Amino acid sequence: MKKRYMVMLAMILLIFMVVVFIIIHHGVMEMGKNYEIEKVNQYNYFRLKQNDSYGVIDKKGSVIVKPMYSEIIIPNPEKDVFVCYQGEDINILNKQQEEILTEYSHVQQIRLKNVSSDLMYEKSVLKYSKEGKYGLVGLEGKEITKPIYEEIDSLPYKEGELLVKQNGKYGIINIKGNSIVPIQYDKVAVDEFYMNEEGYRYAGYIVSIKTQDGYRYGYLNSKGKEVLPIEYNEISRVVEIKESENVYLICAKNGQYGVRKNGDELLENGYQSIRYDAINQIFVMEKNQKYGIADFVGKQIVPIEYNQIDIIGMFLYAQNEQGTTVYHANGVQANISANVAILNTNNEKYKIKINHRDNQTQYGVMDKEGKQLIEEKYNYIEYLHDNYFIASEENGKLGVLDDKGIVKIEIDKDSVQKIQDTDLIQTTYSSGKIMQIYNKDMEMIGEMQNAIMEVEDHYIKMYNGIEVKYFNQQGKELKNIEVYPNNQLFVKKQGEQYGFVDANGKLVVDYQYDQAEEFNIYGFAGVKKAGKWGVLNEQGQEVVAPIYEMKERQIPFFIGSYYRVTYGFGEFYYTN
Repeated sequence: MKKRYMVMLAMILLIFMVVVFIIIHHGVMEMGKNYEIEKVNQYNYFRLKQNDSYGVIDKKGSVIVKPMYSEIIIPNPEKDVFVCYQGEDINILNKQQEEILTEYSHVQQIRLKNVSSDLMYEKSVLKYSKEGKYGLVGLEGKEITKPIYEEIDSLPYKEGELLVKQNGKYGIINIKGNSIVPIQYDKVAVDEFYMNEEGYRYAGYIVSIKTQDGYRYGYLNSKGKEVLPIEYNEISRVVEIKESENVYLICAKNGQYGVRKNGDELLENGYQSIRYDAINQIFVMEKNQKYGIADFVGKQIVPIEYNQIDIIGMFLYAQNEQGTTVYHANGVQANISANVAILNTNNEKYKIKINHRDNQTQYGVMDKEGKQLIEEKYNYIEYLHDNYFIASEENGKLGVLDDKGIVKIEIDKDSVQKIQDTDLIQTTYSSGKIMQIYNKDMEMIGEMQNAIMEVEDHYIKMYNGIEVKYFNQQGKELKNIEVYPNNQLFVKKQGEQYGFVDANGKLVVDYQYDQAEEFNIYGFAGVKKAGKWGVLNEQGQEVVAPIYEMKERQIPFFIGSYYRVTYGFGEFYYTN
């Protein structure tokens, strides 16, 4: 009995150890897949271009690397790691112009693809090569992977993940060198799933292998776990369904389309085409050249017997030889005219009503009970915020109405739009020459001719080279001392001339310039005299007298004696 007890105890202990090992191993594997994208808190170094050669300056405008290279790349402007090209030769220099990473050969930056960022390159890693193979090294010089890959490239949409090739096959590793997608596919692509807060973090991977019958596709989720095996002719994710933990896939097999949710069948592969309508959360299916509707969970709610189904707002307009039948989005037949469409808005109190009659399309507004609020007499109506609507008349001009149909902003504007991340309204008229800003109550708070608007994190700047106005996100007009609290000097105008005063209003730089800009975060301000620009430092001293000629309305940004030139897709350098 005692021996049997010991055997059972040993078996239980062995099972426990195996379970613990699996849990720990799984945890280690998951930890390996995690990575942090390095944040750049400040720019310390910038590319300098002179006479078609490149160098580096620091944030005070001092030359760190002399402009003597055919190209220089700064992967992370917070760190002094500069990739310097001279023809086919590449040297990695630091701020002392010393060669670094010399134990690695052919070190290069990795350019990002389809990533929304001010920076164009991976910020924490570089690739190097040895005997025709590539590896990864950190900017600090630590080897991340051995040179074992035939290719290393950035993965579109996903910063921090890299597409690698080995033995003719592709996979994905992260910037730590850990595997996310095994290297066993002929193609790997990101499904382009995007969420506002998380970006492409929860995007998965469409993978494929080439067979005698062409490519076959499968799907892995964002953690690299297989969701669909490689047996489909085509796979696409329904990216409009914003659920990070659930993956909806439209997939084709032998020319027949179906829908899977996390690999489970919602709609069988038996349709000629399937498309998703995000507003009503339904699938439009085609079979034998007839159309029907299935709901979000795959239940058929409109039979597949129509020649055409149009979705306008909250109603489905199904046409066949007998005419048009109108359905609610849940598949229940609606008792409305086929000439009427109703659109939901971001406010459940209001709906946009569209009436097609006499070869005209006219818009109005109704409440959620169907009571008419604004008569259908406008060429276009769009919900704005609170109880306000953008409206357009026959002449194409725009204005703003309230929910009683009362005009709050005259319908004579060329454009009407919300200013991003605010409830403020920007309008233009007279061919765009006059810009106006209205607060959330439709009261005009600013007007300027030939104006340019810049929206920053904490304020809005409206300027035209003659005057400047600042507003906070609630529409309160701000003084420059409020907008730039860390500055020592501030622009002030007297008559037609500009100078600079301190925080107490004491004049420091005399009124002598035709135009002046506030000091930037690096402590330099542009000033204009007789049509040319110069630079002041934060003490108000001229670093460069006004000698630079700029394009009309161009406002230069200076660091020391150098001004910024932007080109391409947001890339820039400094020059003088």
